[in-house]
Amino acid sequence: MVGVSDGQTSAQAPASARTRVGRPLLSLALASMMEEVDAHSGAVYLLAADEPVLEMAVMAGLPRAFAAPWERVGLSAPIPVAEAVRQRRLVWVSGEEDMAARYPRIALVLPYPFALAALPVATESNAYGAIFVTWPGAHPPELSDRERDHLNAACRRLAVRLERAMAQSRPPLPEPDLVAGPAFGGAAGTLGTVEAARMVARLPYGLCSLDLYGRISFANPAAAELIGVPVSRLLGNQLWASVPWLNDPVYEDRYRAALMSQHTTSFVALRPPGDWLSFRIYPSTTGLSVRISRARSVAEMGRSGPRPDDPPGRLVTISQVLSLAGALTEAAGVQDVVQLVADEIVPAVGSQALVVLGSRAGRLHVLGHRGYPDPRIVERFNGMPLTEQTPGAHALTTGVPAFFDSWQELERLYPVRHSTPDGFAAWAYLPLIASGRPVGTCVLAYAEPHPFPADERAVLTSLGGLIAQALERAQLYDAKHQLAHGLQAALLPHSLPPLAGVEAAARYLPATQGMEIGGDFYDLVPTEQGLAAAVIGDVQGHNVTAAGLMGQIRTAVRAYTTVGQAPEDVMRSTNRLLLDLGSDLFASCLYLRLDPAHGKAVMARAGHPPPLLRRPDGRVRVLDLAGGPLLGIDGSPTYPTTEVDLTPGCVLVLYTDGLIESPGVDIEDALADLGQLLTEAGERPLDELADLLVEHSAARRERVDDVALLLLRARD
Repeated sequence: MVGVSDGQTSAQAPASARTRVGRPLLSLALASMMEEVDAHSGAVYLLAADEPVLEMAVMAGLPRAFAAPWERVGLSAPIPVAEAVRQRRLVWVSGEEDMAARYPRIALVLPYPFALAALPVATESNAYGAIFVTWPGAHPPELSDRERDHLNAACRRLAVRLERAMAQSRPPLPEPDLVAGPAFGGAAGTLGTVEAARMVARLPYGLCSLDLYGRISFANPAAAELIGVPVSRLLGNQLWASVPWLNDPVYEDRYRAALMSQHTTSFVALRPPGDWLSFRIYPSTTGLSVRISRARSVAEMGRSGPRPDDPPGRLVTISQVLSLAGALTEAAGVQDVVQLVADEIVPAVGSQALVVLGSRAGRLHVLGHRGYPDPRIVERFNGMPLTEQTPGAHALTTGVPAFFDSWQELERLYPVRHSTPDGFAAWAYLPLIASGRPVGTCVLAYAEPHPFPADERAVLTSLGGLIAQALERAQLYDAKHQLAHGLQAALLPHSLPPLAGVEAAARYLPATQGMEIGGDFYDLVPTEQGLAAAVIGDVQGHNVTAAGLMGQIRTAVRAYTTVGQAPEDVMRSTNRLLLDLGSDLFASCLYLRLDPAHGKAVMARAGHPPPLLRRPDGRVRVLDLAGGPLLGIDGSPTYPTTEVDLTPGCVLVLYTDGLIESPGVDIEDALADLGQLLTEAGERPLDELADLLVEHSAARRERVDDVALLLLRARD
């Protein structure tokens, strides 16, 4: 068992080395919890021995195959059990829509109406794992206080018992899942009493009883006749596995939907050559009953049944691929792709290390790696020619995957690897092909020899295609991101000039959405006679056009300042320029003429948020300046000016609206918080104060707008 202190993992004995506590601790705790809150399924996860991974230890109420994509999940994964451990709190998902909105990967694989609660199994000092339980879709949208209290108390009790067991070096052994076995069975396939079996046999429609795994434990003669398969061949087998024309994931999905939601489901299937049958599934927590009859009207039905020669599909494999595909859609840059593959795919396929290779100018380029104790082992491949006889280069250039289940096999085909051992014993080299061209190679390494059967190779190859698409998008995103940052850096001042009597500091933060380029700008311009000008503004939009216009405005303001125009004239001239350019965009602006020798500042404002002024005694007020309209709207505006005292020790805070605007945050509250922080910390060094204001503002969360901040402190 692993313990986590303050969110970090610590050492744990591996599962194979656990010794028995006594009774099946996890199973009993889970069963008791489910009974207390009337849940119909659940699972216990334990933290892995030496990695931040949750491993499913026990599942109850449903076959483990339902949760196959999440048997091993990274602690950073965006799923409820991982979130519960990270945040040390109960995570509640009220239903299908809530799941789709917050955890789209799970909703993609299990698009059924059910509610879920996930909780950490933790004491005050250590976390040992997590538990989730589920209810049918009919559960109320809110978790009741009784249910919440029972769940929290049960998890605390289990955590205490695990802590005691660990202290006594008695961690639990692996325990069997709590999935109910067949309610009825035996070679005769009877339903219980002979009379009950006779009654069911007389019914004109087919009846089957399935256990939770979907295996048939009873079928009446009418069911066998309708399906066309003897009862003896049906018993003990899954319906879709024993009947070829039902071997379609769509039909298996109806069984899964019934079990997950505990709602009745149905489907219609074609029994070759032309008979349509209706299947209606009635679930319970112990199994399912299936009613089979002839479909009365199928002429209107657009769906054609699977052909007898269609290859069988396995939903678990499809589910796993869909889940990982959903994870990769969340990746933005290349490093996001590498991290998601490490967090999601590496644990899911059981490998221990990862390398993602790309190519540049005919040479290999290491895009990222995880799991290697010595990074130099991987980085030595950086810059290696693609003509080199290495499996990574060969997979990238040929597009053919390679699987090596042992060191001997790899060394036999690629002797050059003899001089570069990496400490692993098996490898999968997956070519990453997107848009018909190779974009890289994904290398999965295994600590022990690992055979790769055909079905596993097929899954890994499919995952390679998904990774390739994500990597291609990420490389394009990174190129745009680099272009945007380069353009933004070129348009903003590289540094602020030193001024007599004025100390200055500035910060710029791009938006966290889109291309991360916007129209916010600031500048500080020294002039003659010891004066200076400060300007801050915001051009509408977050794109290259807005950034280009911002550069023109900043240049114009600097030019008008240099020739000696007064603040109101600078604003009028800039407004005229913006109109003459014919742009559909407009801009806000705040312009200051600073006279530190006389302790004065003259300000003109064009639709820009008012600045804050902190006095030497700590008092802060919002400067209610007179102002004119936004630049680029009116052809003949006036921009009145306001003179403000700026004695030594005063701090002026100029900012764009991104600093105080954030979804769900009232602007007045944000301004009040900013003023309070300025009161408390205004004496700090200006650079430190700038960092503090940005860190504790509304901008610290996800930013829908970019942020510019300019601080000015008058000094002797």
